[in-house]
Amino acid sequence: MNFSGTKREEMLDSSQHVDYDVIIIGGGITGAGVALDARTRGLKTILFEMQDFAAGTSSRSTKLIHGGLRYLKQFELRLVSEVGKERAIVYENGPHVTSPEWMLLPIYQSGTFGKFTTSFGLRLYDWLAGVKKTERRRMLGVKETLQLVPLIKKEGLIGSGYYVEYRTDDARLTIEVIKKAVEKGATALNYTKVESFIYKHEKIIGVNLIDVLTNKKYRIYGKKVINATGPWGDTIRQMDQSIKGKTLRLTKGVHIVVNQKKFPLKQAIYYDTNDGRMVFAIPRDEKIYIGTTDTFYEDEIASPRVTLEDCNYLLQTIKDMFPHIALGVNDIESSWAGLRPLIHEEGKDPSEISRKDEIWESDSGLLTIAGGKLTGYRKMAEVIVDQLVSVKSQTKNLPISGGDVGGSLGYASFRTEQVKNLLEYEVDQRVANQLVRLYGSNIKEIIRIMNEAYSSNVLLPPHILAMIKYAIEYEMTINPADFFIRRTGSLYFDYAWVQKWKKPVIDYMAAYYRWPTHLKYRYKDELEKALKAVVFNDNDNKIITNC
Repeated sequence: MNFSGTKREEMLDSSQHVDYDVIIIGGGITGAGVALDARTRGLKTILFEMQDFAAGTSSRSTKLIHGGLRYLKQFELRLVSEVGKERAIVYENGPHVTSPEWMLLPIYQSGTFGKFTTSFGLRLYDWLAGVKKTERRRMLGVKETLQLVPLIKKEGLIGSGYYVEYRTDDARLTIEVIKKAVEKGATALNYTKVESFIYKHEKIIGVNLIDVLTNKKYRIYGKKVINATGPWGDTIRQMDQSIKGKTLRLTKGVHIVVNQKKFPLKQAIYYDTNDGRMVFAIPRDEKIYIGTTDTFYEDEIASPRVTLEDCNYLLQTIKDMFPHIALGVNDIESSWAGLRPLIHEEGKDPSEISRKDEIWESDSGLLTIAGGKLTGYRKMAEVIVDQLVSVKSQTKNLPISGGDVGGSLGYASFRTEQVKNLLEYEVDQRVANQLVRLYGSNIKEIIRIMNEAYSSNVLLPPHILAMIKYAIEYEMTINPADFFIRRTGSLYFDYAWVQKWKKPVIDYMAAYYRWPTHLKYRYKDELEKALKAVVFNDNDNKIITNC
């Protein structure tokens, strides 16, 4: 697999001499899915991402592969059915990066959902999504509900629904899909920005792009160009001068992270807010993350901000649902903001706009895929590639990178075996479990690198050295922020770990890439900005997320 950060320039140079079948703009989950689907159907495929892979919406979601229970309220039965079934496919193809999460939906006398409507809705949800018997909904009484979430508001509580969603690491999922596409022969490059299109007889035949790291320019040719840039979808259409008809409307979703010691929640919960919305609170790695907000957004796309107002909104929802939990802004350990690229519907509030996806083709031949959800990425890719080739999609039963673990049934025994292997290297049990979850079947490569690490003079534990070396050689990790934010998720969920290891990781990457001093300090500064960006800054009384 040719996916090393050290090979980027070589890959870019050689790509100028290839006539591709499809050029994909956008390295989020949608572009990743399209690259995998196209390549497995035999198309010569190249993908360009102007930031790091998954740096936009695909690392800033609620990190759930879920069936869209909320869309039952909007009577979008086809959408619920489709994404519900896709949820199971995503899980089977990558059980290391996706796992079932029982979700509790409390029911109150004056709440959005009554007991009958909740029971009926969840049963309909199970049927539409084809949920397997072991994961079908259960209805709980007050006593059972309080056993699971004893700190929940008791006044007016009449029970709860208990059903399964699937938790994921959205950035890792995206990376694993891209890696599988590359393994199958696709080319994928980060930090490459498409600046304009190349035309012949008013049809697009390629792209002009710039390597953001070197400022070197390239001309890449291809038979078809697919715009899978999410929030930047209309920006690319504007470049083609083809915006007409439907447009995108961006909404912002904010999440905050607090320590489980401050908010001792052991059970994932999906609860009503006073303004009629729904919010998740989900345990993960000794933290709880809460979200999301849903507000229209019109500012700078690359750096959506988390404001004090956003944080106070989410903190208030916790106070309303958990009256005995006292959290303030200084209890927020990290936060992130993501943008949803929704298809504009006049007169609708952000939460009411459909999450369905659509495909548009311009007169020049530019294909744009817009809307959609993380859960439906594989199906979205299948539909758009269907327009390019008659060969059927090959991805329904194709494990993504790291997913060769025997499916969901085989994963438990695989994990047990690999954790046991890691313990022999004196890796802590909790860390061993995290490593297997991060890398799946690729953990064997991590262990191989760990063996090499024992003979090195690097001031890093063997497993961390293996993580960073693997990230560079197999995941095109260019700088420390890529590693700490999108390859490991640690910036959001283990801030102290980042602080502890940032210097030796930067030093190792600098030596590996042979960075000149000014570049090392530039990347160090970028990581420091990212660290400062995700936490509350009491000096200027606002929160800014800009990762």
